[in-house]
This record gives sequence, C-alpha cells and structure tokens, in this order.
Amino acid sequence: MLKVFEAFAGIGTQRMALRNLGIPHEVVAIAEIDKFAIKSYEAIHGPVNNLGDISKINPDDIPDHDLFTYSFPCQDISVAGKQAGLDIDSGTRSGLLWECQRVIATKKAKYLLMENVKNLVGKKHKPNFDKWLDWLESQGYTNYWQVLNAKDYGVPQNRERVFCVSILGKHSPYVFPGKQELTIRLKDILEDDVDEKYYLSEEKTRSITWTL
Repeated sequence: MLKVFEAFAGIGTQRMALRNLGIPHEVVAIAEIDKFAIKSYEAIHGPVNNLGDISKINPDDIPDHDLFTYSFPCQDISVAGKQAGLDIDSGTRSGLLWECQRVIATKKAKYLLMENVKNLVGKKHKPNFDKWLDWLESQGYTNYWQVLNAKDYGVPQNRERVFCVSILGKHSPYVFPGKQELTIRLKDILEDDVDEKYYLSEEKTRSITWTL
C-alpha cells in the first residue's frame, strides 16, 4: 500500500489520478489552507488529516510516507500572472516550493511528484528550477522531468505542464508514458442542457474575445 502525503493538495487531483490508475494507496495527510479547496477535497474523498499551512508544519509531525506530491502554487510563474517568481525567501506563493525542503530532508520519501505550468522551465524561472533539482540531487534523488500536453493523454485540451518525478536511491530509470491518440473531442463531453448561471455575461465574453 503506497502511503501518500499531498502538499498544496487542492481538491485532491493527484490522489484521484492514483485512484484512476488503480494504484493501491493511503493518503496519510495533506497540507492545504484554502477553505473552498478543503471543502471540495472532503466532498470528493471524505475526511482527511489536514496539517494546514506548509510553511508552519513541523516535518516530524508528518506521518511516514512513500510518495510526496508537491505541486506548488503557479500564480507567480504563470504567463498569466505578474511574474513575481519563486526566489528563496521571496514571500511569493510560488516561493512556497522551498518550504518543501524541510519535509523532504526530514521524511525522505522514496518518490516525489510535482506538476506545474510550462513557464517553470522558461527563461526567467529555469534557473530556480535547476537550483531545486540540484538540491534534490544533493539529497540522493534522481530527477526526471518533461513537458507533457494533456491532448496527448486522452484529454481534448491543449494544456502543457511540467511534470517532475524524483526517486530516492537505486532504482530502474523512470520513463514517461508515450503519447496516446486522442479519440474524444470537446463536443463529446459538453452537456446540451446547461443552467444559465454557468453562462458568461456579454460583458465578460467581450473582454475575453478582445484578448484573443
């Protein structure tokens, strides 16, 4: 049974991925502060041991785990944001990545998993990403990262994201899954009868189309 600690847990999408893949697992704890995300998480997955703010957690209080997921906030590195960055001690939301050092150094999970926006490996933020990878290597991890597109894995959406898998100690080399032929289109999953509350107003529609 794979024991999992989810930092920046959101609504538990990485936990859902394990479930969809049929991987036996137990989430021993999460770290999440957004009240709406927590409410959604528990509605989807049930009650959970939420340790709260990652920056305030004592790593010794975290149950032992095999997999640590740490898909940290993207707001400060996303091209849609203000590009405040993720420097150490920057105080940005994306800079919370560095809080994970305490967890990793103390708990030494066998596997680490991170997903974030493609701009993490863009010109501005790649130096910090490289610094992060170097630190993981100093802790005994081997890192494998790649930019993957959702449309190549069964989802009708052009959505590129960076995925990083880190494995502690001796192991067989990790290989990212190959691309799959897309057999479903967006119109195949959209509902025909949708409540009007989900419609965009004319003003919002104009503001969006103006940027295209």
